[in-house]
Amino acid sequence: MSWKFNNSKPIYIQIADKIEMMILSGEYKSGESLPSVRDFAVQASVNPNTMQRAMQELETRGLIFVQRAVGRLVTEDNSVIENRLNQKVKNITLNYLNEIKTLNIKKEDAFKILKENW
Repeated sequence: MSWKFNNSKPIYIQIADKIEMMILSGEYKSGESLPSVRDFAVQASVNPNTMQRAMQELETRGLIFVQRAVGRLVTEDNSVIENRLNQKVKNITLNYLNEIKTLNIKKEDAFKILKENW
């Protein structure tokens, strides 16, 4: 897995966003155990404190939880994952539509492009 960061937002948010995408895409399944903070930090070449902060962010989002003596696991509440996925898709779609509108592209042409590239 490739961990590339930019200056657009804090690294811990970028890490949390990447792990969230891994959960939403099914790479990490509901109830599955995640690598340790230290292992994740080594993979991403970041300080463990940065990774810890990313994990706390994912807990805040409701995507992971801590189980004593087991570690961090992906939420078993599939409705949380489904809601986050739906919101992510909606945001991506709205961003796409807003950019298309600024280019004065007709709705039919935008749909045609989507259909051709699906």
